[in-house]
Amino acid sequence: MMLGRALSRDEIKDVWTIDRSEIIHHIYYLIDGQLVLTPEHYDMGGWPEGEAAQYTPILEACYDRGGWFYGLFEGGKLIGVVVVDNRFLGQDQDQLQLKFLHVSSAYRGKGLGRKLFNLAVAEARRRGAQFLYISATPSESTVHFYQSLGCMMTLEPDPALYALEPEDIHFIFKL
Repeated sequence: MMLGRALSRDEIKDVWTIDRSEIIHHIYYLIDGQLVLTPEHYDMGGWPEGEAAQYTPILEACYDRGGWFYGLFEGGKLIGVVVVDNRFLGQDQDQLQLKFLHVSSAYRGKGLGRKLFNLAVAEARRRGAQFLYISATPSESTVHFYQSLGCMMTLEPDPALYALEPEDIHFIFKL
């Protein structure tokens, strides 16, 4: 039976137990303001080495300043997670970042990512945001996922987030 609930700070380390594995055949590049799909093959067998060590303190800092963390569990195992940061971004300070959204490989294609995204949208609205800001990995499946939800590529990415992940595709979603 699947259960969804807020995560505690102590459970942040468990996000790295989510099975991120995926075979990627195409990725997107942003070239002259256009998304260009390019054949590239990657076998993402899991989280890149060092990712947990690098991002756990970032997620903990987000939690400590009031970020929103929500997980989906099956049989006590974390199978999906979504995080909304509480720092406002953008020229008008009206955007909140979708900081993290992952669903374990075996559970993809069942609407769970959409469910988590919709919960994040509701939380961002509750916090007074006008837009959700997404910095998405450039894989074909990830970009198509966000486009299917109505996210639009922004040609004015947040400078700090762009500097952190310049290869990502930066989206906004109007709330």
